[in-house]
Amino acid sequence: MIGKKALIRIENIVASASINQAISLQSIVKAFPTVEYRPTVFPGLVFRLKKPKTATLIFKTGKMVCTGAKSEKEARKALNKVVKKLRANGIAVFGKSSIEIQNIVASISLAGAIDLERAVYNLKRIMYEPEQFPGAIYRMASPKVVFLIFSTGKLVCVGAKKEAEVYEAVDKIQKMLEENNLLYYQS
Repeated sequence: MIGKKALIRIENIVASASINQAISLQSIVKAFPTVEYRPTVFPGLVFRLKKPKTATLIFKTGKMVCTGAKSEKEARKALNKVVKKLRANGIAVFGKSSIEIQNIVASISLAGAIDLERAVYNLKRIMYEPEQFPGAIYRMASPKVVFLIFSTGKLVCVGAKKEAEVYEAVDKIQKMLEENNLLYYQS
């Protein structure tokens, strides 16, 4: 029995894409003076969008990494928009980019306190060293995600490749904490 509904918020989605061709970063800098490019510091350039609010790293190999999206759909939209803007400004981009979600980061509130000391003895695949870090690290096998669990009932979930995996994993961990009497709801 789930006591209260978990509050889940997608904080960041990291997606990668490849246009399967080399690309001139200098020509992008000329066409878009607002991009950030410091080749002595980092080999890629940063292409920021206001809508959706994202930052896309573009490398000369044609590989791109988008961060900051709040949904899978938004990440795909951002990468497609970057490619469209490059084409519209004379940057030769052929073919279609293949987009892959690499990581989803979500914050969760379970609206209750968690007994981390007891969790270590009741759960498998959990690490808790309060002298090193205030949260426990729990590695879920399926879906394959990692949780940072705090005694306040706040959690961070990383490693999911689909938003549905986040919701499934949160449901699973909440049930597991409740079944082991490790989650105490405030009335």
